[in-house]
Amino acid sequence: MNQVDAVVLAGARNTGRLREVDGSFYEASIQIAGRPMVYYVLDALAAVPEIRRIVVAAPPGAFQGDWQGKVSFVPAGDSLMDNIRIGMNALDTDAKVLIVTSDIPLLNPGAVSDFIQRCQEREADIYYPIISRQANDREFPGVQRTYVRLREGVFTGGNMALISPKVIQAYQPMIEQAIAMRKKPWQLSRLLGVRFILKYILKQLSIEEIESRVEDVLQFRGVGVISPYPQVGIDVDKPSDLQLARRVLEGNHDTRQDTANSKLHYH
Repeated sequence: MNQVDAVVLAGARNTGRLREVDGSFYEASIQIAGRPMVYYVLDALAAVPEIRRIVVAAPPGAFQGDWQGKVSFVPAGDSLMDNIRIGMNALDTDAKVLIVTSDIPLLNPGAVSDFIQRCQEREADIYYPIISRQANDREFPGVQRTYVRLREGVFTGGNMALISPKVIQAYQPMIEQAIAMRKKPWQLSRLLGVRFILKYILKQLSIEEIESRVEDVLQFRGVGVISPYPQVGIDVDKPSDLQLARRVLEGNHDTRQDTANSKLHYH
């Protein structure tokens, strides 16, 4: 299987609800078991055989380490879309790139590897993971997420995507709009037309219909990839999410820290 490169988005300032419980200036810097949140994401990505290089768009000097030579840091821009472009420019590749947010510290290598392998099954320009509510509730009972009811079940979105760089260049304004609406399914459905609004209300939309309509409207091929790993969708964007991440990861603190110290080269 061909390897892919990854971009990690770690430039967002901590100005939202998490500011109430952690004073870190950047979201990626929020501490979990004594380590910045983004380090857990990098641990997972660096352990995935299918990932070759990892570029992190982050504030200069905020984070250090090379994760066995896989990770490099570039100065972050002013927006999420800026950081996607910055990361892709640093990689300088025409191949699809895995875009990952820095706020999914429960991510594990198996979840990333499984997603990449599932993406190999179909040809598309953008691959986006979706996770069933059933999988979330089984692994993390009571976790609060934004769900959409589709014909195939009830799903939430993940926090990574495998994207062709040419799509970013050609459809930047539309992608920026979709990113801004990613947690507002009603607004997203409006992008796809009146018929989709009606079907969304009636809970009759299917994954295949959404994929087909996205291709008609946006002129690129996007597919939804059902992932059995809820860790892909558990992002830390409110105090209860941070509590969950700390509860899970602090139990593994000693083991993870020993492993990190033996493999990573911090300065």
